[in-house]
Amino acid sequence: MADRLSFLWYEFNYAVTWAALTLAFSLRIEGGRNIPAHGPVLLIANHESFIDPLAIGLAARRHLHFLARKTLFRNRTFGNYLRSVNVVPVDQEGVAKEGLKTVLEHLQAGQAVLVFPEGERTPTGRMQPLKPGIHLLMKRTKAPVVPVGIAGAYQAYPRSRLVPTLAPLFWPANGCAVGVSVGRPLPAQRYAALPRARALEELFHELKAVQGRAERLRRKP
Repeated sequence: MADRLSFLWYEFNYAVTWAALTLAFSLRIEGGRNIPAHGPVLLIANHESFIDPLAIGLAARRHLHFLARKTLFRNRTFGNYLRSVNVVPVDQEGVAKEGLKTVLEHLQAGQAVLVFPEGERTPTGRMQPLKPGIHLLMKRTKAPVVPVGIAGAYQAYPRSRLVPTLAPLFWPANGCAVGVSVGRPLPAQRYAALPRARALEELFHELKAVQGRAERLRRKP
């Protein structure tokens, strides 16, 4: 019964978030079917804004698990809400030591997990180099890796701004619309076998490619 209620609660939040982001940010998504419907999956994405996990969560019709800094859980009510929609508290976002352990546990349980290998939101709008932890993670899992690109979230809600700039669906385009593009699964074993520097470089280019598709997809002025 508890599992059923948890499933329905996630679905309810999915529907509300889909309506909110579509109406408020003219959200467009492509490639959602590239995410395997069953079994462990590691989604990696560029990180532009607090909007990212919400928008990427809408691209997947299976339930995702997300990592978030423990500081977001200080408020008990908000923290309980985050846990109810599969957000897991860790000391640091991305694939630092604690996050690495948490991701592996969820993958071993056959779940889908989203991580941001840049480790933090971009301060400039450009992709930052990937943290080495993502390569270590691939050495420890055989789960397929799905690259996801997001574009427009930085323009809508950069880390320097307290409130987002909306891009309502029925208003003239203002450059703050959001797009998400999901790439085809990549074999973790291939990247695990590469030297770390080369693996990180190739993964960076994979993410850059799907980010470019997301940029072309999103609504423009």
